[in-house]
Order: sequence, then structure tokens, then C-alpha cells
Amino acid sequence: MSAEKIGDIKEQLKNTTDSQLGHFIEAYGSDDRGGVIKLVDSAKKRLDKYEKELIRTEGLKKYEREYASYAHICGIDEVGRGPLAGPVVACAVILPKDCDILYINDSKKLTAAKRDELYDIIMEKAVSVGIGMASHERIDEINILQATYEAMRQAIGKLDPAPDLTLNDAVTIPGVDIKQVPIIKGDAKSISIGAASIVAKVTRDRMMVEYDNIYPGYGFASNKGYGSAEHIKALKEIGPSPIHRASFIHNFI
Repeated sequence: MSAEKIGDIKEQLKNTTDSQLGHFIEAYGSDDRGGVIKLVDSAKKRLDKYEKELIRTEGLKKYEREYASYAHICGIDEVGRGPLAGPVVACAVILPKDCDILYINDSKKLTAAKRDELYDIIMEKAVSVGIGMASHERIDEINILQATYEAMRQAIGKLDPAPDLTLNDAVTIPGVDIKQVPIIKGDAKSISIGAASIVAKVTRDRMMVEYDNIYPGYGFASNKGYGSAEHIKALKEIGPSPIHRASFIHNFI
């Protein structure tokens, strides 16, 4: 019987899921053709990365396991406290018990493409997702910290079923009557908070891309409202847009 063509084996590896890589390595590990040896080595590297990710993800469930007696654990995070324009957005996420989504992390540590990919998976697999936001006007009215708390309360209030415990990224939210667990750098330590950080970031980033179409010239699609050199230059030259935070930009205009 003639050996399989290397091109066919390469295509097979391409279509092999991470969890099935062991079978691929077993099937072709004894093939002594140079091209196949390279493919098997590539599969081994992928498998090693996958196994390390499984271990890392299990570590992200530490707090969810610690509070497993609570029926609905909500992770909550926000994005957009620092920008000069646009809203602050909060997200609350209840993941299923023993959630198996890999590669969740602090959204800032992920590429935009990976965030988009994970956003779709989280939205599909989550028990419930709530989004809250406070506009630039509200931020100017009550300050960014209070606006952030307001957005977080909105997000929690939109969850169905309602949570009986929240895991928060660093803060304790006033006006929330259920048990709260603030975790420093929680978006990198809790799978629930990490999921919330990803959904909040993708939601706000997409809004800022739309605002770039409405208010061109500030680079909102690329800077997402943060104070990049391009953004500050535009502020000085053409003045603020209708979505700029007046309390944030007085030093630039």
C-alpha cells in the first residue's frame, strides 16, 4: 500500500482539533519522511501549548470553585475609564459551572482577533450576559468612578437569572445587596471576570469604530477614544466632538 501523500497529511493536521492531536501524533509518529517528521513536531508543539492552556484555565476557576455553593456566580468588569471620549462600559457574565472555554484572559493581553473569537464563544455558552454603560454626559455629571459603578449596577441588573455572588475586578460596588468578592487583577485570575472583560472591551471597541464613522478625524477606530497623539492633535485643531468628556479634555482645548 502506498504511503499517504505529505500534502494530505498536512491538510489533516490543519483540520485536527487540539484535543485530537495525540491521535495524529500516534498515527504518524513512526513515519520517517522528513516532511512528516516536521508535521509531527508541529503537532507536538501545538499539543504542548494546548495542555498548558488546559492547566492555566483550570487555575482561572479557583474562585469559582471556592464559591461553588452559590448557584449563580457573576464576573464583572468594565472598560473605558481612561478615554477622553465615549462611554464607560461594564459587563456582567454568569458562566456555566465548570466552564470549558479556553484562552480567556485579561482582555488587554489578547489580540483584537482573539477577543472577537472569544466574544462569540462567551455569548454562545454563557448562562447570562448583562451590559451596562454610562455616557460621556453622565461621566461629566457624576464623575468617572460613580459612572463606572452605575454601569456595573446596570449590567448586574440585566442578568437573568440574577446572581447571588459577584466576583469583581478590584472594586466593591456600592448599592449592590448581594455578596461581592473584589479580586485585585481579577480579569487575569478569574474565568468569570476575564470573560466579562472581553465582552465589555469588544462591545465598547465596536461602538468606538461606529463613532469614528460619525465623527471622523479623531481616530476613534484605532485609539478607541484614548488620548493618543493623533487624538490630542485633532482635539486642538478641530475641537471636541459631541461624545468627548468635557471633564477630561479641558487641558487640551
